[in-house]
Amino acid sequence: MAQQITNANFKELVEGNKPLVVDFWAEWCGPCRMIGPIIEELAQEYEGQVVVGKVNVDENDELAGEFGIRSIPTILFFKNGEIVDKHVGAAPKSLLEEKLKKIL
Repeated sequence: MAQQITNANFKELVEGNKPLVVDFWAEWCGPCRMIGPIIEELAQEYEGQVVVGKVNVDENDELAGEFGIRSIPTILFFKNGEIVDKHVGAAPKSLLEEKLKKIL
């Protein structure tokens, strides 16, 4: 299951020893609801290899602002604490999985 990421726990997760995939989303966002199940699948399939999490932009506006999130869903891929890839908008699982594999 994808981890809930908040302003409070983000720093600890991004500085951890595993790559991090972060889905910035909101309840009211149609494309976010489309991509949500894909994020959950990736979290299960890559458990132990990568941390997959979700940031609700309505509840964690500091994080959204810090990363300049203007459109959702936005998915950021972190390795060693740095953003190494990004995708904005809905996407097929194959595209997101390809990006995820690059950070492993």
